[in-house]
Amino acid sequence: MDARRQFHNNLEALQQDLLRMGALVEESIFKAIRALTEQDTDLAKEVLDGDDHIDRMEIDIETECLRLIALQQPMAGDLRLLGTALKAVTDLERMGDHCVEIGKVVLRMNRQPWVKPLLDIPRMANLVESMVKDSLTAYIRKDVALAETLAKSDDEVDRLYRVIFADLLQMMISTPTSVEQATQLLMVAQSLERIGDHATNIGEWVIYMVDGVRRDLNM
Repeated sequence: MDARRQFHNNLEALQQDLLRMGALVEESIFKAIRALTEQDTDLAKEVLDGDDHIDRMEIDIETECLRLIALQQPMAGDLRLLGTALKAVTDLERMGDHCVEIGKVVLRMNRQPWVKPLLDIPRMANLVESMVKDSLTAYIRKDVALAETLAKSDDEVDRLYRVIFADLLQMMISTPTSVEQATQLLMVAQSLERIGDHATNIGEWVIYMVDGVRRDLNM
């Protein structure tokens, strides 16, 4: 097998590893929110334990990216692809960290009865999970149009965050005994909002990878 073909096989394997890491992050988001809505502390502990695997994958993918850059000295599109992979795994690892923060909230709340039903937080979680999936699909397909849709999705995440913030603030004012729980739920909403930002970051790097231009999708 010639060196060029081997290089592209290595790139394909790298992309598959990144997709597997992304799937773990999506699963972590799902588990973290399910743990919250069902007040399942065992599931929350799974989220915390699973973060070690995400962290190891980040290191492995980064190491492979740097190895390919050092040995193959790629140019143009191939170099931007590897640079984007390096950025994407960092964003994915940070998403995993935010899932851990949600898991810690579940453990701290320790099955406290809800002051009111959770509605917007699960909606927000579903949206950011879709954003993660779309950002990785855009990366694999080199799909600029799909990457651009993340801006609109992020706007909706931000809108939901503002709604949740206002709702929780009002709850704290009207029901002082709810302050502790409302504060914890606000931390969950903040974590979800940050996951959305990281997914949007990946979209920005996809655009750079394809077009060679940096664009801010959060504007």
